Amino acid sequence: MKKLYQDSTFYLVVFIVSYFIYIYPFEILNDFLFNEKPNRRSSLLYSLFISILVIFYFRSKNTFLPLKFFIYEGMGIGFISFWIINISLIVNYFKIIDKYTLCFFSLFLIIIIYLVSILYGRLIFTKKIKILSNKIKKQSNIIFISDVHLGTNTISHLQKILDKIKNLKYDFILIGGDLIDSSSFDLSKLSIFKQISKPIYFVTGNHEYYIENHREKLNKLNQFGIIILDNENIHINDINITGINDKQTSKEQVNKYLKLKDEQQYNLLLVHKPSIWNQVKDKVDLMLSGHCHNGQIIPFNLFVKLQFKYIYGFYTYNNSNLYISSGSACWGPRLRVGTFNEIVHIEITPN
Repeated sequence: MKKLYQDSTFYLVVFIVSYFIYIYPFEILNDFLFNEKPNRRSSLLYSLFISILVIFYFRSKNTFLPLKFFIYEGMGIGFISFWIINISLIVNYFKIIDKYTLCFFSLFLIIIIYLVSILYGRLIFTKKIKILSNKIKKQSNIIFISDVHLGTNTISHLQKILDKIKNLKYDFILIGGDLIDSSSFDLSKLSIFKQISKPIYFVTGNHEYYIENHREKLNKLNQFGIIILDNENIHINDINITGINDKQTSKEQVNKYLKLKDEQQYNLLLVHKPSIWNQVKDKVDLMLSGHCHNGQIIPFNLFVKLQFKYIYGFYTYNNSNLYISSGSACWGPRLRVGTFNEIVHIEITPN
């Protein structure tokens, strides 16, 4: 019964989103330009058709490139269009501009924002964070990347990330999940990680569990110098690094972390989603997470905040710190509006 309810809710949400993202903006533009009111029957049929494509794509783990392009890029363009069209409807209500001019102005804005979002979807920035602690005797420099989404993104995007990392001073790399998000991604391409001479530690995100034969593929990551911390910890200098996998409840994650924390060392918790911060914030020195992409395309971050209280940036509680990355790449549409891809360079210094 519970599964039936969940599936029904999922199908209903997909249908509603399909209409408002893929159909609605262009119905309004058509009304502005040709003064043709939307045909509700056509809207229903188009929405139903797109819903079937979306559900088929995600539930079948399909890797057909044209379908993937339609789903993801349509999602990005549609989301941008949805907000611009609604603003245009408000302008039209006050009769400030005639509908014909408003249509072309809306299209102009959609195209400009889309082109800029493509650019920012490919740029990668470096963010530096400095933390003081009396728990360590030797300075440590850490690179934190998250949400690379290989499959959605090409191996050339990962190469750009690694090229930037090579110019930074660091002792090891932490990857906070969602490294791979497609069943069709060729794991052999991860051999470019062999360019890195320092240790690389990784925890799973939710997308690793969506791909076919995920366990088999995860087991192969060590061939490329990637060490999985699967509810495990490792000590480097005075830092106890604990990696918690994503495929478990928040309660299980907290319990497993508490068993691995070390009172005598600086405790760094690597976990994909920032969900457990409130449960561990007085028991950890630094928690690193990703997943939220800072909403990726504003104002979608407002919707992300409905599920996660903390979605991006640096947070502190007494002597504990949380950093949530906006991700090193995009998921779905390779677009960013008001957010950016980042590599986080963390310097932990003795106080």
